[in-house]
Amino acid sequence: MTFTERISEKARGLSRSLVLPESTEPRILRAARIVLDEKIAREVLLVGDPTKVEQAAEEAGISLYGVKIIQPKKSQNFDAYAEQYFQLRAHKGIDLDKAKEKIVEPLHWGMMMVRKGDADAIVAGAENATAKVLIAGFTIIKTEPGVKSASSCLVMDFPEKKWGQGGLMLFSDCATIPNPSPEQLAEITLASAKSCRAYLDVEPVIAMLSFSTKGSASHQLVDKVLQALRIVKEREPNLAVDGEMQVDAAIDMNTARQKAPSSMVAGRANTLIFPDLQSGNIGYKIAQRFAGAGAYGPFLQGFAKPISDLSRGASVSDIVNTCAATLAK
Repeated sequence: MTFTERISEKARGLSRSLVLPESTEPRILRAARIVLDEKIAREVLLVGDPTKVEQAAEEAGISLYGVKIIQPKKSQNFDAYAEQYFQLRAHKGIDLDKAKEKIVEPLHWGMMMVRKGDADAIVAGAENATAKVLIAGFTIIKTEPGVKSASSCLVMDFPEKKWGQGGLMLFSDCATIPNPSPEQLAEITLASAKSCRAYLDVEPVIAMLSFSTKGSASHQLVDKVLQALRIVKEREPNLAVDGEMQVDAAIDMNTARQKAPSSMVAGRANTLIFPDLQSGNIGYKIAQRFAGAGAYGPFLQGFAKPISDLSRGASVSDIVNTCAATLAK
């Protein structure tokens, strides 16, 4: 079973509801139809003006049978959602009238549905920039208790099945935080442990990457990884995590025996934590191009509720896969 098949099957078993706020985008409408038809979600909710949504669907030749359309201004939740948004943003000087204006924006409304439990997950980004999706998420859904920074992960699917868990590995953070502090790097690591359990269905074995392995080099960049490792071990002492580590020591057992013989992680890692966005982005694209690995995501992590951001160039299948992964988190 492939990663996409497995994650879709898991989402079916959880039987959750999904809100899609970009309701007139043809790719979103096609994905909504597939997600509902394949029972990846129990319920699919679109946010917008029903007339415009139905017109967009008709022009694209897509049936909306079984899909629910939520019109914020006519919803029975309008006053409650506006009041909640006002309370969240009052410290920024927003009054109730302004809150009523803002909450009817589909992205804000969708986020509030998830915050209030009226939907289980939200996927957006086909029309909205990543920054806008993230800001809406931080403002309304917020991060998990004790987590200050949200991050992202990618599931990499290697044709050579000896890597990670049957060819599947988690790479973090490849899309969100350019230069994480030690505290942020620790949060990325802890969030990635949860993502590994959700997406790979195994216990995480985490290597915190660097250009040094277990003291082979001395540099402030290595020190950052070591500081982050200490924080991780303080917060989750039973987690299988080690560093600082070069990627060959992390994934290849022969190299691990030479460079890190006492490490229980070296040579066995299924989750790689990159020290910064630059190395993470380079790393996953090298794996894609040179090794032919499939890359799924990026999936957001660290938020209090399931939320995902799409590339604005995402295909319909990309959107469906992201919906499944978000519902399965």
